[in-house]
Amino acid sequence: MVGTWRWNIGFGVAGGLLTLLFSLNSNTFGVSVIRSGYALAAFFVLAYLFRAVLSFALAPAPGPLGADDNRSEEETAGGRFEAITPDDADELHDMLKTTGTNNMNNEQSEMPSPGSGFQPLKPPKLVSTQNKEPEELAKAIRHLTGG
Repeated sequence: MVGTWRWNIGFGVAGGLLTLLFSLNSNTFGVSVIRSGYALAAFFVLAYLFRAVLSFALAPAPGPLGADDNRSEEETAGGRFEAITPDDADELHDMLKTTGTNNMNNEQSEMPSPGSGFQPLKPPKLVSTQNKEPEELAKAIRHLTGG
């Protein structure tokens, strides 16, 4: 349970006092005291219910594999998610070392070896329109606009 019973008493007293203060204007003192007592009990119960719901919502869910669980791993497969990645730090360092030495030895060669699987993009060169004939430009614009 979240908190202690003192919270319940605190909410009950606060609710009772508010009810007493607001009901004094329109009721006699005796009726206001009785109604504030009912309000104290109601706020006490509401605070208890609120704390119970809150403790239920914040409670950790039990794991699928407990210490006293007798099920086999095949029966519980897929019931637990383990986000653990393998430690590949040594392989990463080796790879960085080999690519670093290859780049230092082959600075004039920009293309990687064909066995590496990586091929850089070879985009076409941009063409300037400054020295083009107006008819060619008009054909290109018609082609692009679909007209």
